[in-house]
Amino acid sequence: MTSQAQPSILHRLRINTDLARRIITGFIRDEIEKAGLHRAVIGLSGGIDSALSAYLSAQALGAENVLALRMPYRTSSESSLLDAEKVIEALQLPAKTIPITDMAEALFKQLPEMNNVRKGNVMARLRMTILYDQSSAWGGLVMGTSNKTEFLLGYTTIYGDSGVAMQPIADLYKAQVRQLSAALGVPDSILNKAPSADLWEGQTDEGELGFAYNDVDQVLYLLVDERFTVDEVVDEGFERHFVEDVWRRVKANHFKRTMPNIAKVSRRTIGHDFLYLRDWTGR
Repeated sequence: MTSQAQPSILHRLRINTDLARRIITGFIRDEIEKAGLHRAVIGLSGGIDSALSAYLSAQALGAENVLALRMPYRTSSESSLLDAEKVIEALQLPAKTIPITDMAEALFKQLPEMNNVRKGNVMARLRMTILYDQSSAWGGLVMGTSNKTEFLLGYTTIYGDSGVAMQPIADLYKAQVRQLSAALGVPDSILNKAPSADLWEGQTDEGELGFAYNDVDQVLYLLVDERFTVDEVVDEGFERHFVEDVWRRVKANHFKRTMPNIAKVSRRTIGHDFLYLRDWTGR
């Protein structure tokens, strides 16, 4: 449990939604154009993160250039499918529904000891397999839907929902995702429901994480954006064990936020000395 949040921290999490929209849509267009493409593929879960990513992608590229995929498992909630449909209809996106039940069950039957976490990871990676197949067929890049809170905490599946071509909302905390979603007109049924990856029946993000997004957003903001120490965050009114647990998760999951490290052998090593493209025209 945490103490009541300080009003000043909540205030600092507020964003200029119009500016954020312009920055992110510009980023999406730029990334797509750099790849020599004009289309994107996105997985729509019926949750707020994928809905916001779809709204931003449609604004950046035109709705006709954003393929929305619903990929339900047999335990996926009907309300999630309906909420995804609301986004598809509101934006007039081309869409497909490709169930993953048979694909997932084929593996689950061979490994009956799998717990829900392992099954959830399999489902996330199956969905990414489908997204990349459709990326090839559609001729568009795979759009990420992870937010900054999830990314920092490692609440993603490596080579699943984190294995995408670009991450348009990964610099927005969950509270900021809600602000921008409301500004763009994301349906109320999506804005107001409990966040869930919908990986198994009754699963919620906050139940799995063990704390509320409202609290962890503020702690992460202080630790990451403001570079507070753990002691300084505690002084803001948060319980020490909570702050220490959050910071431990951030550090432990750093590997999920980077490309695989390459052992340095040569003078110019990818990811070490060779970091970005330059204009080498004529060389």
